[in-house]
Amino acid sequence: MLRHPVTWGVLALGAVALGVALYLFQPWRLFTVVEVNEAPPVAVAPPGAGTGATAPSDEPAAPSDESAAPSEEPAREPKVLTTGTFVSHEHETAGKARMLELPDGRRVLRIEDLDTSDGPDLRVWLSDQPVKKGNAGWFNLDDGKHLELGELKGNKGDANYAVPAGADLDSLRSVTIWCKRFSVSFGAAALT
Repeated sequence: MLRHPVTWGVLALGAVALGVALYLFQPWRLFTVVEVNEAPPVAVAPPGAGTGATAPSDEPAAPSDESAAPSEEPAREPKVLTTGTFVSHEHETAGKARMLELPDGRRVLRIEDLDTSDGPDLRVWLSDQPVKKGNAGWFNLDDGKHLELGELKGNKGDANYAVPAGADLDSLRSVTIWCKRFSVSFGAAALT
């Protein structure tokens, strides 16, 4: 049987199909965890300046000179514009989302206590489509307008995503963890 050319053809086709399936589905990612724990964004007035703000940074603050004059303005908390709680779609997903506006006018989507599966090509999207529970919500979030904020930083924990200045947050009222490779939502939250 192994000497027959059809057998070799079937085996070669099976090997190619297995390679393609492994590339597309990456099943080992069901068992991986990428945890991220970013601090909430805060706009801080630079030393010696009475007004204005600096960009939030993942870098730790540089040690200050003891002789430098303290800032007249302390760190200010961001304003919460909208909030939402994730519902599960293709994969079990939990967590909260908050749309924040920093004192300098920049906006940041903060995802907190996220717990979802890792997967291939996961993105964070804002969408103008409503969040539907269960199977009905798997595919609808790319039907209208959507705005990609970037790759998902981690499938567990807290992360910040910068929102472009021109984004219309009056129409983009949903956030989804979107699998770009398979065009499916892992989970989503309505921002109200």
